[in-house]
Amino acid sequence: MQNRIFFHIAFWLAYVLFKAYLNFESLQYNMPNESAIYLFSLAMGIQSSYLVVKIPLIYLVFHILNQFLSKRWSFLKSISLTILAFVISILVFLWISESIQRYVLNRPMKDENFFTFASFVYGIFLLCFTCGIALFLKLLRQNIRAKEAEQEMEKKRLETELRFLKAQTNPHFLFNTLNNIYGLARKKSDDTAEVVMKLSKLLRFMLYETNKPFIEIADELRVMADYIELEKIRYNERLKIDFVSNIDNPNEPIAPLILLPFVENAFKHGVGETIYESFIRIEVRLQESKLYFCVENSKPEDSPALLTEKIGLSNVRRQLELMYPGHRLIIENHTSTFSIILEFNLNSHAKI
Repeated sequence: MQNRIFFHIAFWLAYVLFKAYLNFESLQYNMPNESAIYLFSLAMGIQSSYLVVKIPLIYLVFHILNQFLSKRWSFLKSISLTILAFVISILVFLWISESIQRYVLNRPMKDENFFTFASFVYGIFLLCFTCGIALFLKLLRQNIRAKEAEQEMEKKRLETELRFLKAQTNPHFLFNTLNNIYGLARKKSDDTAEVVMKLSKLLRFMLYETNKPFIEIADELRVMADYIELEKIRYNERLKIDFVSNIDNPNEPIAPLILLPFVENAFKHGVGETIYESFIRIEVRLQESKLYFCVENSKPEDSPALLTEKIGLSNVRRQLELMYPGHRLIIENHTSTFSIILEFNLNSHAKI
């Protein structure tokens, strides 16, 4: 409300200054002996006196327009009231003009009549010009506010979608890990307790860190390393893992759990579907905020072709579209290998 009042006061002040500047030269020509400060002050006073007509007229036109656009008033009623408002305003405007000429500028008015057809046309032109400027600024401001409201609604929608995607990722990850623990428990493996402890550590991270919009990339890689260690217990010697990272700034911010689903996919839908020796190669490079991430894994030759449609990957695809719209994602599904290459600038994240 305060901003709106300030905006209106600023408009009228700027309008009076502009009109006073236009009248200043005319007053200088007719009153050459007066000082510039006096003449400009006089012009300001004259233009301010016209506000008695212009301010009520413009806000009345605003009100009529709002009533018409909201369909409370008919077109006939709206146009009739507008015409009546202009006629009354023109009469008052001409009366003020005559009074200024007679009593302020001290000009003789014996043979001069302000209430002529030409004076009416001049008054209509002046008042329509003023109303036009005010209406243009009002509609422009409303358009800007509508776009801002639309952008805010879109931002909230994207925030809601992103929260939903994150909320979907965590249970999906937990479900897959619990399946691993279930398998170890059935085998009565001595590693079951260790796996539960590592899972507890990962869940603690998900509870307290994933609600943040960004975490340090060092934390993301640490979680990835913990997850790999957890999976190593399950696959033992039949899985070879190469994990290489080269990070120039470990404090660089990144969206949480944006990389881990790709690693999880390599375990679950790649090496997890074969009983033979398998491999996973993971490479992470970060140079000057530009991230290169590659995951390649072996897979059975008769594995389904549409690995990319799994929940985890389809989820993270959408998160990347929302958070890093300029990313580059390459997915290659060959006969015996599956790989993803992800590249994006960590500083190019969307402001959601």
